Amino acid sequence: MSHAKALYDWQQRLATCFPHLPATHRTWLALASYGITLAQSALLNTVVLRLALALGPSFNAVRQRLRKLYRPAVDAQGRDGSFAYTACFAPLLRWATAGFDDHRLVLAIDPTCLGDRFLILTVSVVFCSCAVPVAWQVQRADQRGSWNDQWKRLLGLLRPALSDDWQVLVLCDRGLESQALFEGITALGWHPLMRLKKGGHFRPDGWSKGWPLGRFAAHEGCRWMGQGVAWPQSAAQPGTLLACWEAGQAEPWLLLTDLAVGQARAIWYAWRSWIEQGFRDLKSDGWQLAKTRMRDAERVARWWAAAALATLWVLESGQQAQRLAVPATRTHAGAASGPVTSLFALGLACLATQLGRGRVQRLRRLPQPQWPLAPQESDTLKEQDWMAEHQTVPL
Repeated sequence: MSHAKALYDWQQRLATCFPHLPATHRTWLALASYGITLAQSALLNTVVLRLALALGPSFNAVRQRLRKLYRPAVDAQGRDGSFAYTACFAPLLRWATAGFDDHRLVLAIDPTCLGDRFLILTVSVVFCSCAVPVAWQVQRADQRGSWNDQWKRLLGLLRPALSDDWQVLVLCDRGLESQALFEGITALGWHPLMRLKKGGHFRPDGWSKGWPLGRFAAHEGCRWMGQGVAWPQSAAQPGTLLACWEAGQAEPWLLLTDLAVGQARAIWYAWRSWIEQGFRDLKSDGWQLAKTRMRDAERVARWWAAAALATLWVLESGQQAQRLAVPATRTHAGAASGPVTSLFALGLACLATQLGRGRVQRLRRLPQPQWPLAPQESDTLKEQDWMAEHQTVPL
């Protein structure tokens, strides 16, 4: 199969998953994501070089074609014809979750820096020590203002992608905690799992006053959960506090959710670290977007859509390779560590090899990740075992 045929097949798949995008925008997105995967890099000139060598047009012809649609555009009638990257958010989420059988989903939200120029507020689906960005906002690094409105806007753009029977957990790190964001998530019918700073206060139901959050898990081995009010002297946000300090950890997890006692577990928050691995795959060890020379936030946001799609494609390839029992995904004989390579690295190696030969294997959807034990099965040893199986792995 030639590269032209492989690219055509990829375009046809995007036509199915992004039916509402204009055909020219869909074609550009397919070309850019194909080139990123083929080049194993999202740096423009590297992508252009690999596409020029694979497809035959001159370097400048391919470069101008890619640059055309990540730049602002005005049609003949004077209307804005720019590539609307936000129109990709809901289709990306539907694609990433198409193989999830039980309609349970974990999203993580977190900002990341792109050099000293941009700050990218990102919503990602976390999966097997990796993450797929499905919504984002790119802004100047020195831009001031609250992020809450942006987080609520991004999550709101994703809401139409899922039916009401989905249980969606939204993980937030310290520094993002606020009543406004908590209420914004619950207004969508989703469930926050928000980490709090230990300097705040919580008043359990039936208690006369609030206590510092750090008192609920004062030392290793401490656990506490109960309903009450967070920040009782200011915001007074009702919720359930999950406090735990696991052995070997430097400090406790203090988590606030709207789920009732017995319906949520602190161990679910372990997934939040996977968004950091997703940033690594996008910026440094994977697509190398940290080296981009783009200076315009909107251009970065449009190019980010192609990188997000390439990431999803690579993870599908990695999942397919795991089913073939590729040795690189297994642990060393007798070793206590986890996999020796990440799902992203495995998928990138397999998919880049296929594309290098000008052929693309039809891939299955990402399956539902395995959730930890149900609340009634809780015990410390099993939770630690689960965390060991879901540890961060090298690229």
